Amino acid sequence: MKRLMTTVAALMVGLFLSTTSHAALKTERVNYSDGEVQLQGYLTWDDAVKGKRPGILVAHEWWGLNDYVRRRAEMLAKLGYVAFAMDMYGKEKATEHGNEAKEWMGQITANGEAWRRRALAGLEVLRKSKQVDPERLGAVGYCFGGATVMQLAYAGADLRGVASFHGSLPPPGPGEGKNIKARIFAATGAADAFVPPERVQQFQRALDEAGADWMMLTYGHARHAFTNPDAGKYGIENLQYNADADRRSWAAMQAFFKEVFAAER
Repeated sequence: MKRLMTTVAALMVGLFLSTTSHAALKTERVNYSDGEVQLQGYLTWDDAVKGKRPGILVAHEWWGLNDYVRRRAEMLAKLGYVAFAMDMYGKEKATEHGNEAKEWMGQITANGEAWRRRALAGLEVLRKSKQVDPERLGAVGYCFGGATVMQLAYAGADLRGVASFHGSLPPPGPGEGKNIKARIFAATGAADAFVPPERVQQFQRALDEAGADWMMLTYGHARHAFTNPDAGKYGIENLQYNADADRRSWAAMQAFFKEVFAAER
């Protein structure tokens, strides 16, 4: 009997291991380019999910494609999406220095057409991923990335929804409102000195005038970069993590994408 019980226990352990071994998060570094600029993004998905599924593009903060944005991509993959953290600066360009980050971001944002082209190159990588349903795409961005996903919306990218976390909330340019196809979710901090109330109101008015489907959540006492646990290490007063705002905005984003991906177009 003891030998039988030992054999059964071994079989149960083997069954458990064989089941859980297939529920693994997969990651892949993807090389691509924008003209002559070599880029490298980070693709991740859960191979326990069968068949094609929605894809979400992830746009990094002004620091570049670092561990933080990779973790966010993995969090989306654990929700059942394919996530692609795109590279807006160039292969292996990431920094912890504010002046350098500001310079790199300025180089991208100085030319709106080039900014959008770079982001669209990342979206195309996601669209072509074999795990992705190309009819159900979304985008999530943080800080500079939040402004980047709004540029995709204003360019008329074929996205179901875009989510901006503590982004700069740039309004659409003249005549661009009519291009918007995506539903829009924005999470902002009430204490974010980089995004004053006048900018928030300008953004909201412009989306109303465009007839866009949008929602915005404002979190009290939250400053810029409120979703990033490392925000305080950079030595910039307006950057501060806020655990409550992070948790609540992430939950709201999940509900947003659940709705937009379920909706008929």
